[in-house]
Amino acid sequence: MDIYPKLILDALATVRYPGTGKNIVEMNMVEDDLRIAGLHVEFSLIFDKPTNPFLKSLVKACEAAIHAYVSKDIEVEIKTKSLQAPRPELPDLLPGVKNIIAIASGKGGVGKSTVAANLAVSLARLGHRVGLLDCDIFGPSMPKMFSLEEARPYSENINGRDLIVPVEQYGVKVLSIGFFVDPATATLWRGGMACNALKQLIGDAHWGDLDYFILDTPPGTSDIHLTLVQTLPITGAVIVSTPQQVALADARKGINMYQNEKVAVPILGLVENMAWFTPAQHTDERYFIFGKEGVKHLAEEMNVPLLAQIPVVQDICQQGDEGCPVALDPASITGQAFMQLAARVVTETDRRNLEKSPTVIVGVK
Repeated sequence: MDIYPKLILDALATVRYPGTGKNIVEMNMVEDDLRIAGLHVEFSLIFDKPTNPFLKSLVKACEAAIHAYVSKDIEVEIKTKSLQAPRPELPDLLPGVKNIIAIASGKGGVGKSTVAANLAVSLARLGHRVGLLDCDIFGPSMPKMFSLEEARPYSENINGRDLIVPVEQYGVKVLSIGFFVDPATATLWRGGMACNALKQLIGDAHWGDLDYFILDTPPGTSDIHLTLVQTLPITGAVIVSTPQQVALADARKGINMYQNEKVAVPILGLVENMAWFTPAQHTDERYFIFGKEGVKHLAEEMNVPLLAQIPVVQDICQQGDEGCPVALDPASITGQAFMQLAARVVTETDRRNLEKSPTVIVGVK
């Protein structure tokens, strides 16, 4: 059987790029390097970027089309190229980032995102360059907490790569999947899709020079957490919990995850959120509605620092809902508490960097 280029191109013209209705030949995805040697066919496919989600499936579809429309005996060799420079690997992934801090909790509802947002703002108020990544793909909250619900980040070509430019608010560079999805619609993604989206927010964004890169992780332990420790050398973790016993039990799991020998991310300390309730008009009064000093006792038990005890005051919820983090108000009780937390995080991070070796990312298996 004689094989010639038109036969191959006609077969490839039956392969359509998902979502466009056009075939890969008319989209100029087949490079002009087609080589035929007997029953061996070799050519290249051109993609917009090396992380194109349809890359593997289109390669398989091309092989299947040639076997179906030309001959099943043909040996097909397909190379892939991209118009965009590939995403750099470590240590060049985030070369300008000095410290990566994961804010975590064993369970939801303990105010982890509130702590992450206010810690980021407080660090910026202390003069540090700060980035904040909302890692909760299924329940992003940072667009609302930073009054950025209408924000739509743009991309910029930097060194041959189209990079997302984070939105800056209150001195903090912010990115969230919430900027790219309909807030009224549930995000129905499998774990792999969510993890790929997270990798793009990390590696395909122009974070620039940062002293602190804050990761607001989702509650619990999941694929997202595994992706983070497999992608980034996290400097340290801050665990957030309320004093309640049920929250403390889950906080232990969060601590255990980072202290696992395969992960080995140092715990910078614990934050006791909702430590007590203080009426706005009676700042000297304390009501321990969720229990008293449970996180303090856990910190002593686990031999890790207690970084802060954050009280419940009406303005912390109100200002968060209004997109104005309470840390912006230095006169408030909670604003002062978050500034003290930021100072402790700086101290513990410096101590960690002085006493421990840099974190190594977890190998992918």
